[in-house]
Parts: sequence; C-alpha cells; structure tokens
Amino acid sequence: MRLFRDLQAKASAVLLIYTGGTIGMKERSGEEGLVPFDFGGIADEVPELRKFACRIDSFTFDPLIDSSDVEPALWQQLARLIKERYDAYDGFVILHGTDTMAYSASALSFMLDGLRKPVIFTGSQLPIDRPRTDGKENLISSVEIATAKDDEGRALVPEVCIFFDSKLLRGNRSTKVNATGFDAFASPNYPALATAGINIKYNNRSIHYGSEKGRGLKIETSLDTRVSILKVHPGITEQVVRDILLGSQTRAVIIETYGSGNAISKDWFLDIIRESSASGKILINVTQCLSGDVNMNLYATGRALKNAGVVSGYDCTTEAALGKLFYLMGTCNDNEQVKLLMERNLKGEISK
Repeated sequence: MRLFRDLQAKASAVLLIYTGGTIGMKERSGEEGLVPFDFGGIADEVPELRKFACRIDSFTFDPLIDSSDVEPALWQQLARLIKERYDAYDGFVILHGTDTMAYSASALSFMLDGLRKPVIFTGSQLPIDRPRTDGKENLISSVEIATAKDDEGRALVPEVCIFFDSKLLRGNRSTKVNATGFDAFASPNYPALATAGINIKYNNRSIHYGSEKGRGLKIETSLDTRVSILKVHPGITEQVVRDILLGSQTRAVIIETYGSGNAISKDWFLDIIRESSASGKILINVTQCLSGDVNMNLYATGRALKNAGVVSGYDCTTEAALGKLFYLMGTCNDNEQVKLLMERNLKGEISK
C-alpha cells in the first residue's frame, strides 16, 4: 500500500487550461450550433488520455474567449494562473483558438521568466467530437510532451511552445500560415523542437533549457500596449504613414517592410520616419516575408531606414515583436533601452 502511495505521489500531473476555441466545442444534441463541453470529463471525450500515467486536471475560463477577441488581459490571467499552480504540476497545456495563438504564445514566452516546465499551446481546426478532428491528436501529444522528462527528472521541453499537426514549435517563432488545413502553424526561421510520429523525436539541440541556478518562476504582467503596426505596400499614402508613425498615443511602431528590410525611398516617407524617431518613438523593422531576416546594411533603402533611426528586428516574427515590445515597454520607461533590448535575443525569438 505504501509503495502504491509513493508511486502515486511521483506520478506526473498536467493542468489543461481551456481559454476557448474550436477544440473545446461540440454539437448540441438536437440543436444547431456548437457549445463548449465540460473539460472535467475530458477523458470521456478522449479516452486515450486514461492510458497516461499522470493526473490531468482542468481549468476553464469563464467566460470563454473567442480567439479573435483575445486581449493582453488574457495573457496576464494565464501568467498569474501558471504562477499560482506552478508547483503543483509538471506541465501546462493551454487550449486556445488558432487565430491569435501565435500572439499569445509569443507574449507568454517573455512574461514567464525562469520557466523550467513545458507550457504548450494547442487547439484544432475541427471540433473535438467530429470524426476527422485534429483535436484529439493535438491534445494527446501535447499532454505527453508536457509530462516528458529526462532520466534526471527534468522537463524535456521547458519552453512556451505550440503543438499542431505533429510538430512542436517554439512559441515565439511560430506564425499561423493556413486558415483551413491541419498544418495551421509554421516556424520558418527555427527548426521544430519535436516531431510526433510513431514516437516523439526531440530536437535537443534546438531546445532552450536555461540555467539550473534559477530562483524559480517569476512573472511579469506589466504590459504597455501602445504599439502600432505599419505594413508597407505599393500606393500607401503619406497621410496613412503620418497617422501611424506620429500618432500621439503610439510609443512604438512595428514596420513590416519588403524583403530584407526595404521600404519606400521617397523623401516624404523618410522625413516622417526621421520625425517619428526624433520624437522618441521606437521603430522596429521586420520583414513581410514568411522566412528570412532583416539586413538594413544590404540595400540603400534599408540603410536609409537605419540612418533615420529604425531598429532591426532581424528574423523576429510580427507576433513576437509585438509581445516583446509589450513586455519591454511595460517594464522599462527608457525608450533607448527598449531599442537596445529589441536587438538582443531574450527568449530565443531571434537568431542572434
């Protein structure tokens, strides 16, 4: 009896956190439309979970949040919940709608400092009770990865990640690339951390393990959201650029440029960039391309942006740049210091 209790005490535990999204929905009998089901009975929906030698608990947000309505307040709630339950669980699986999942995973990667346990976002393109749902496989593999440990009892993937369509991706390297296919997410500039086939193969060289001398999990929930995004495009007008770059309520602007960091070379555009930079605003250059990085030394238009005060985002995704800015600006009032930190690799978000 004592041996049984000891084994039970050592069993892994994972917390499922349902924020909303397709994966937690099912058809109501006799009625049209989808309704959320009770995650307290998740093993009835996905009986395969009973085969894991771990305890699976659940927490459901009330009210549920549609992915399109996600706000930074949700990230703050998630960070506090993980901090509150951190010692009780070996890993966390966050069930989330796909539309803003990459934004949420990116933001959490910066807000959770000293993380030594997996925090895995997943979801589905089809409700979990549909015959061809991708939700069951995504959930089962996420739970397995969330509780996976090495021979010394350390988590195999102590990062904020996204698991989708057999691939585990670093959260702040991910972006949604497919609106209707099961392969909804990609990480164009960084390899997958694990791949699920017959077995789950971990890419240990690409996983960030952090320092073993950490003081435990610390969270940062102070976020400054005064960020705008300017996507450069042919025919963009001077007034649009002026409104975004010189907006009185904007502290930082992410500029999505062409190719390796190029933009309009017209005088009016560069004049507005200089005026915005001179006013103290933080201007970050990220590429519109799915893969590759910003190199503002490569072409004259890129050099012009650099000389005007624009900071390189290197191969950072827009989602990661946004989360990083929210985090840095929430903790630092000095814009010049924020600019310096934006060019540094803090949580594996850039290849630098």
